Amino acid sequence: MEKQWYVVYTKPRTEKKVSEILTRKKVENYFPLNRMAGDWNSNKKMMEVPLFACYIFVRTAVRQLSELKKVNGVVNLVYWLGKPVIVDDLEIGMIKNFLSDYINVTTKKVRLGIDTLRKFDTSIVEQDGSLMTVKNKKVHMVLPSLGYIMTAEIETSNVRIIPSSNLTRRSKLMPAKLFNPVHGFSNFFKN
Repeated sequence: MEKQWYVVYTKPRTEKKVSEILTRKKVENYFPLNRMAGDWNSNKKMMEVPLFACYIFVRTAVRQLSELKKVNGVVNLVYWLGKPVIVDDLEIGMIKNFLSDYINVTTKKVRLGIDTLRKFDTSIVEQDGSLMTVKNKKVHMVLPSLGYIMTAEIETSNVRIIPSSNLTRRSKLMPAKLFNPVHGFSNFFKN
């Protein structure tokens, strides 16, 4: 059976511990850490905090999902419409790249559907299916499987125009499929 990325919900503040346990058990996992710059005790420091509180991404086969629930600190899998949420390899790569390129990333839960086009400036998404936009010194990345938008502030001097073919995009994630009414989805953006 083919391995896919699933989202595991953990007890609060046990993400790192669960990730270490899964690594010891040789289960491929990804625990996204956000680098936060700030002043602590009059010192400028860089801290790493979880990007998604209580979430870890685990790559495994369907038959091993029940074993994940037995890991100490795991509450359950994240479900959508009665099925475990499957996150595409592309989105995991997008998260990794976004976190390596930007600091102080924020996440916002959104309801993906037709209204998203109106709330989120998606002129690029409408044109070529890209999941990333840059506007007003902010870069936004849509994560359709999770229903989140990641945002980071950037300096205009750091912005470089690149062709849309180099951005994270794929024919499966074109706007016609991405932004249909939520009730039309099966397994929330299933491949």
